[in-house]
Amino acid sequence: MPSMMKNNQVGGHATMPLYQASKDRKDEGLKIVDVLGLESTMKGVEILDLKVMIEEMESIDVPSVFICPISLEPMQDPVTLCTGQTYDRSNILKWFSLGHKTCPTTMQEFWDDSVTPNKTLTHLILTWFSHKYLAMKKKLEDVQGRVLDPLDMLKKVKGQARVKALKDLRQLVAANVFARRTVSENGGLALVCSLLGPFTSHAVGSEAIGIIVNLDLVSELKRNLMHPAKVSLLVDIMNEGTIETKMNCTKLIEMLLIEGSGNGNETEIVSSLSLLVGLLRLVRDKKHPTGVLTGLILLKAICSSHESV
Repeated sequence: MPSMMKNNQVGGHATMPLYQASKDRKDEGLKIVDVLGLESTMKGVEILDLKVMIEEMESIDVPSVFICPISLEPMQDPVTLCTGQTYDRSNILKWFSLGHKTCPTTMQEFWDDSVTPNKTLTHLILTWFSHKYLAMKKKLEDVQGRVLDPLDMLKKVKGQARVKALKDLRQLVAANVFARRTVSENGGLALVCSLLGPFTSHAVGSEAIGIIVNLDLVSELKRNLMHPAKVSLLVDIMNEGTIETKMNCTKLIEMLLIEGSGNGNETEIVSSLSLLVGLLRLVRDKKHPTGVLTGLILLKAICSSHESV
């Protein structure tokens, strides 16, 4: 890339830059440390692979000072320009390669085309992400332990002990994405689905359904749940359960109806008079208006499927 002008020119006369980047950014770095609350956590923190951490923590709120103004993503290799603005190296070099000779943020013309690694900011970014990443991993390990215990219990116990294990698991998956991932990765979904059958108590069924609707069902499990005896159980539980149970059953039946649409497997659902009666009660329940929309969505899906059956 050709060298750029070292000074701005106005009317043919050289002028001093509007802003000159500080050569010593130590004070600025200390201020950032203080603002982000990292001063007490920087020492002894294990520094991990930044790219991996950013990818695995994509949903976390990142301090704006760590965000590249060009890509609006966390910087992995921050560099500072002569204008005092900092960008991720790959992004600003791409900006240069497109022929731009102005700062993307300030629109000042560059009087110096060099880029200076911002080591202070690099260290802060690495430290912040490492601290958050390790905390996330610890939380994940804690959640995994809390999920695996009731999953293991479900293989051994029956009666009220099974209901309690299912209730604990339902509360975890409803509130935590790590818990949902752990259940799916450890065969928990298939295990919970296997508990639904013609002789399943409503107490067990209600808790199991509350777990299932919070997870991603694969086609094989959906087809298994569309067995007439299991559909009948879902309808019975929906008609007799609490408003939360009614809504969970309605959501699950809708998922099954979508899966069976077009291949004839939806007949058992569409032809269920008991289901239609239960849905009409749900949408007319003035004491629990939260269930109205859920019930209407399933009613619409049933009507659409009925036309194609």
